[in-house]
Amino acid sequence: MKEIEEITAKLIAFRDERDWSQFHNPKDLAVALNIEAGELLEAYLWKTSEEAKPEKVKEELADVFAYAFLLAEKYGFDVKQIVLDKIQKNATKYPVDKAKGTATKYNEL
Repeated sequence: MKEIEEITAKLIAFRDERDWSQFHNPKDLAVALNIEAGELLEAYLWKTSEEAKPEKVKEELADVFAYAFLLAEKYGFDVKQIVLDKIQKNATKYPVDKAKGTATKYNEL
């Protein structure tokens, strides 16, 4: 996926221009990812989905993606492949005939 590789390269260039690589170990990237996910949730706090400001959601979602891509890069993961692998794993855990139309967890289907 050329787009993800391009985004990751730009993130790395941005990081390296500021000498921030020293702070981007896997643990701290995971922590930052979680914090940004919390900020994404904050966009919805005390609101309906329709009341959330799309610009705020877009901004926080971009931060989530950025840290996720940087974390994947640290481990040498192919983002496309790990997502496809997870979809396949979930397809086994959530077969259509049991999971369609329900939010029940796989071990309770």
